[in-house]
Amino acid sequence: MAEGKSLFDELLSLTTERRNTVSMKIDMADPTEIVRIINDEDKKVAFAVERELPYIAKAVELVVRAFENGGRLFYVGAGTSGRIGVQDAAECPPTFGTDPGQIQGLIAGGRRAVFAAQEGAEDKEENGANDIVAHGLTERDVVCGIAASQRTPYVVGAVKKARELRAKTLFLTTNPRSRFNLDVDIAICPEVGPEVIMGSTRMKSATAQKMVLNMITTAAMILQGKVYENMMVDLQMTNKKLEERSKKIVMTITGVDYDEAERILNLADGHVKTAVVMIKANISAAKAKKRLAEGGGFVRRAIEGEIGEH
Repeated sequence: MAEGKSLFDELLSLTTERRNTVSMKIDMADPTEIVRIINDEDKKVAFAVERELPYIAKAVELVVRAFENGGRLFYVGAGTSGRIGVQDAAECPPTFGTDPGQIQGLIAGGRRAVFAAQEGAEDKEENGANDIVAHGLTERDVVCGIAASQRTPYVVGAVKKARELRAKTLFLTTNPRSRFNLDVDIAICPEVGPEVIMGSTRMKSATAQKMVLNMITTAAMILQGKVYENMMVDLQMTNKKLEERSKKIVMTITGVDYDEAERILNLADGHVKTAVVMIKANISAAKAKKRLAEGGGFVRRAIEGEIGEH
């Protein structure tokens, strides 16, 4: 009983668990007014994230250093927070050509929890700690805890264990920084305020989390040479849509027509970066790959080599 009362009091103190005065009569509103209220509240999320940009940028730097040293990024969350981490991790290989092991999402309750709530899976710190250990965490890795409340035991346990193992740690919460009390390298705290539906952190909190994770991985990939101009040049041609997108990217960057883009991509084994360097530098696939390797995977560096080399 005492434990339950303590949790009850803790939840009452969280801004994301308070009632939103703007939506007190939403149950009496018509569809147009309901979606207007939600949209007006959603507009506040981007500004909350904006105030955290200095901390997000520091997180990006930490993640890039980890990747450069062969480390990995682990997202750890429960419920909605866990699913957002899993989603961001899953989208990086097809978008940026990353190894699936480089960015991983861990969710309380495992794979089943991605599709259906696994009640109680988040309530023990040791569950998070054990999952981190099971993935062979080392000091080269980064663990990013994600929890709107900051208090989710599964997430807290994973982050504490990561600290013990000397990995770098991030934490993303949508409650105020003034209330943050965990020992981590970088805390990111976009304060989104009370949800439209009290305590439904799948709404503004989740939107903020998605925005922040998008920033972290996208910025890290740009700094790893995965983007040329503003186009993803390390995507994997794993389906028809991505095959056509690859051709479009090559055509846009180089000015060649559809048939030529397809021909060069075939010579480049479907690798957009290689195809772009082949065309822009007028060199063979082998030499384009060599330049890319020597330039750390950055297309600009590879193109700016000895143009016209054959």
